[in-house]
Amino acid sequence: MNTHGTITQDNHAALWHGRFAEGPDAAAVEFETSIYVDERMAIDDIKGSIAHAKMLAHSKIISEKEKDEIVNGLEGIQKDLENGSLKIDYSAEDIHSFIEATLTDRIGESGKKVHTGRSRNDQIALDERLYLKRAIPDVQNSILTLIDALTQIAEQNKNTLIPGFTHMQHAQPVTLAHHVCAWAWMLQRDWQRLEDALKRIDYSPIGACALAGSGLPLDRKYEADLLGFSGVTQNSLDTVSDRDYCIEVASDLSLIQMHLSRACEEIVLWSTTEFSFVDLSEKWSTGSSIMPQKKNPDFAELIRGRTGKVYGNQFALMTMMKALPLAYDRDMQEDKEPLFDSIDTVMSCLKVFTYMISTAKWNKDKMEDACKGGYLNATDVADYLVKKGMPFRTAHGVSAKAVRYAIEKNCELEDLSMDVWKDCSDLIDEDIYSFIPAKACVEVRKTIGGPASEMVSLQINELKEFCKKTK
Repeated sequence: MNTHGTITQDNHAALWHGRFAEGPDAAAVEFETSIYVDERMAIDDIKGSIAHAKMLAHSKIISEKEKDEIVNGLEGIQKDLENGSLKIDYSAEDIHSFIEATLTDRIGESGKKVHTGRSRNDQIALDERLYLKRAIPDVQNSILTLIDALTQIAEQNKNTLIPGFTHMQHAQPVTLAHHVCAWAWMLQRDWQRLEDALKRIDYSPIGACALAGSGLPLDRKYEADLLGFSGVTQNSLDTVSDRDYCIEVASDLSLIQMHLSRACEEIVLWSTTEFSFVDLSEKWSTGSSIMPQKKNPDFAELIRGRTGKVYGNQFALMTMMKALPLAYDRDMQEDKEPLFDSIDTVMSCLKVFTYMISTAKWNKDKMEDACKGGYLNATDVADYLVKKGMPFRTAHGVSAKAVRYAIEKNCELEDLSMDVWKDCSDLIDEDIYSFIPAKACVEVRKTIGGPASEMVSLQINELKEFCKKTK
């Protein structure tokens, strides 16, 4: 027995090899091996095995001495993996096989008892759930960091006017603070969805075994408590064939990536010469190999582009599970790569977007100037008339008439003479000129969620409180 991590050929054999007189073809082994993907769950596998050994001793299935040998052996493997003195053997079939073989190589026969009362079917489900319980909070923390960055931008720009768009046409004036808060609220929902997913992940599958539970006196609840789960799954068939939690997380990640892509599309537009609303830091821009003047928003474009990969991963998981009969099928081994790739992609995109947006400079004058075109205050003309008693549908027509006049005269609504306004409606007086400037149009909108600085301040405070409360 070697204590430095090499594994004897006998212990290294596939966990299922006993049924076969011949070993598998090398090409077959290469095709079905998953250790390159599932190696990231090594610590989760060890944690699960430690709890399983303690449960086996608690249930009098193995002795206390055997339990201690197993636990000490697993803790030693974890320590050696973490300090780099033990390298993962990629000739192992999967991370479970590697850990168990290494344990048996180190402690002998007791190591062969660690798999008592479990199957790789429930073991992989356990490892995935333990991993997601670690990984999801990391994603959530990155979301909170980005929300923090957005609220800082909002606090500095509560009075920075910017056109609001519908159909990519000028609609009504808002503020930059209002706009970035909209991004933040999207992310807040993303955080909540992941939190909700964690509730369904938080049930231990171990003890379901291959598909029909065990004839041994396993104490599933005891083991679940050791692992920090809130409960145990209720049907062994469903347990080993369930990948809903992977698909749900992949769906939540797709929504995060979609929200980032929408913000990135606006950043790309706003950084163009035509808009010039934002100047991205040179640290988060690239140049052109042929055009010396170029400053490209490549990082925003890359985030936008990687959305397709995250969507594809979600669809791959759903397609993998389509029409699979109960219980476990080997197709389900293919769940980890798309799930892990989505987690990695979204995490990197959240971090890059945070750096990119935090270092951006905002062209306040340019944004305010953009509010002067497109008749963004036309709705406010209608609201002005409504406040004087005119039905809204009639007021809408009067405002449209004023817009036609302004188009004909090639001027803004606030530049129309009082004679023209009177021709539109006798209800219009000199006070129209104080009612329709862009700043007045924003500040009058004091409904909850509106762009008035008072309302945006409430949004910022709520977002900051959310981040504080959930960190």
